[in-house]
Amino acid sequence: MLPQANRLRKEKDINKVFKTGRSVFDPVCGFKFLPNGLSVSRFAFMVGTKISKSAVKRNRLRRQIREIIHLNLKNIKPGLDFTFIVRPEAKEADYRVLEKVILSGLKRARLM
Repeated sequence: MLPQANRLRKEKDINKVFKTGRSVFDPVCGFKFLPNGLSVSRFAFMVGTKISKSAVKRNRLRRQIREIIHLNLKNIKPGLDFTFIVRPEAKEADYRVLEKVILSGLKRARLM
């Protein structure tokens, strides 16, 4: 689980990232990011009902992505807000594919 300091919770902060943040997307998953002026990076995870009507499947994807970030948190550049957006193709992807896509996106944006 992510530490409390690394969670992006307020709706106004999430909306700010959506409106003005830079984005990196793959067919499976993508993210938007924006500098936050803090010494830590904060994360929010979006898995909509278009992915699956089952809350169990949506929460599983959310937990998997959260764990990938948690394990690589020390390698991610601090001082940014992230919102991860999951696409429908992610429901067929396993953990290894999700990990590969997320880490390659972070590297491509030079955030790792």
